[in-house]
Amino acid sequence: MTAVAERPEDLGPPPEMRRMAALLEYAGGAYAGWQSQQHAASLQQAVERAFGFIAAHPLTVVCAGRTDAGVHAAGQVIHFDTHASRAARSWVLGANTRLPPDIAVLWAAEMPRTFHARYSALRRTYRYLILNRSARSALSRERAAWIHRPLDAATMQRAAQALIGEHDFSAFRGIECQSKSPRRRIERLRVERVGEIVSIEITANAFLHHMVRNIVGTLIEVQERSDPLAALARILESRDRRQAGATAPACGLYLWRVEYPATFGIPAPDRSRAAPGILLD
Repeated sequence: MTAVAERPEDLGPPPEMRRMAALLEYAGGAYAGWQSQQHAASLQQAVERAFGFIAAHPLTVVCAGRTDAGVHAAGQVIHFDTHASRAARSWVLGANTRLPPDIAVLWAAEMPRTFHARYSALRRTYRYLILNRSARSALSRERAAWIHRPLDAATMQRAAQALIGEHDFSAFRGIECQSKSPRRRIERLRVERVGEIVSIEITANAFLHHMVRNIVGTLIEVQERSDPLAALARILESRDRRQAGATAPACGLYLWRVEYPATFGIPAPDRSRAAPGILLD
């Protein structure tokens, strides 16, 4: 995850181009993250090749959130500019024939010139999945983190409320974060257990690099303390990354949903398909 960058002055496509948006889901295990890289497979490269083939010209894809290596998405939103005229169904079906099996286009539509996948977003939701049982899983090893010691989801939920609101999240900021400000606003944080799965869902206006994975690692640690809520509040107030927990593995993290003003008509993803074989809702 990457912090919000400076907003460029001109967000719209050139006059002769149209702006398209699309909704994607993907399993990130085989990729070195979203962003194009010279010596490693990236999601951006695969998506640009697929849509470029359908458009019959090279194009650049902009995403709502640049996920890290191994991170998945149930609702990644992208946009690109093209002079090609295709039906929405043709963009979806055509791109899917050119994409590998672990990336899928779910929806596409032409957008107003003012739409921007990143800067038009109101909020983003990430969900982290933990398989919490004594035995590891062969089926979900790339779709959820495995924690063998018992987790108290109710205690983690109570502690997590210390993070609600706008704060300086320096204690949960990755060392490679390039954001100019560590302040973010968490609107919702929910921890719940369904059977062997512990789910941690966080909604915020934006996220710092590794912020969700660092929060998850910290919740796993503080749930064993005598006063988890106070412990998490002290870590937040310290603004010191060394006081927080270890970074949770990438395999459990999903970009769950990106929300936009209703006028753009971006649909919510079908979350039931996000990770086959794992209970998500």
